[in-house]
Amino acid sequence: SNRWTTNMDDTTEKLNLKRELGLVGAVSLIGGTMIGSGIFMSPQMVLYTIGSPGASLVVWACCGVLVILASFCYAELGTVITESGGEYIYILRTSGPVVAFMLIFSSVLFVRPAGVAGISLSFAQYAVAFFYPDCPPPVPLVKCVAAVAIVVLATVNCLNVRFSMSVQVFFMVVKVLALAVIIIGGLVMLARGHTEHFEDSFENTNLAINPIGIAFYQGLWSYDGWNNLNYVTEELKRPEVSQMNTAVR
Repeated sequence: SNRWTTNMDDTTEKLNLKRELGLVGAVSLIGGTMIGSGIFMSPQMVLYTIGSPGASLVVWACCGVLVILASFCYAELGTVITESGGEYIYILRTSGPVVAFMLIFSSVLFVRPAGVAGISLSFAQYAVAFFYPDCPPPVPLVKCVAAVAIVVLATVNCLNVRFSMSVQVFFMVVKVLALAVIIIGGLVMLARGHTEHFEDSFENTNLAINPIGIAFYQGLWSYDGWNNLNYVTEELKRPEVSQMNTAVR
C-alpha cells in the first residue's frame, strides 16, 4: 500500500491557474472596475454633502492620494506573495487561518454581495431611465435588470478568462470615452467663461464630521476596485510587471 501511495503522489499534478492575463488585461481589470457607476453618481453626492465646489475638489484629491498610497502597498504585496486571493491570502500568511476565515466569511456573505448589489442597481437605474423619461422607473423592473446583469457577468467570467478580459477591455474603453466627453465638455465651458462656480468656491462648506465623512465615503466608493488585481495574481503572466505598472497607472 505504501508503494501505491508513493506512486500516486508522484503522478499527481498540482492544480494551477493558467497565466492568461497580460499587462493590458490587468490594467483593464483595474480601470474597468474602478470606472463604474460610482464616478457617474458620486460627484453630485460629494458636492451636496460637503456644500461647496472647492471643498469637493479637495475631497476628491485626498481620496485619490489615499487610493494611490494603498495601491502601492498592494502592488508590493502582490509581488512578494504571488498567490491569488487578495487580502485573504495576505491575512492568512500574516495573522493565521482564524482571522482569515472571519474576513472571508464576512466578505462572502455580506461585504461583496452588498457591493455587487449596489453597483448592479445603479447600472439598472441608468439602463431603464431611457424608457421612463418623465417618471421614475418601476422598482421591480430595476431589480430584475440588476439581477440579469449579475447573472450575465457571472456567466461570462466563468466561461473563459480571455473572453471576460475582452469584455472588460471593451467596456473600459466605452467608459473612458464617456468620461472624456464629460471632461472635454467641462473644459470647453470653462474656456467660454463659465467660471462662476469657482468664485468663492469654498463658501458654504460644511466642516462638520458627518458631511466630511459622507463625502469621503462617496469619493472612495468611486475609487473602489483598485485592489481587484490581487485577487487573480496567479493568472498574471508576469505579476511583478503587471502589479507595478497597474499601481502607477
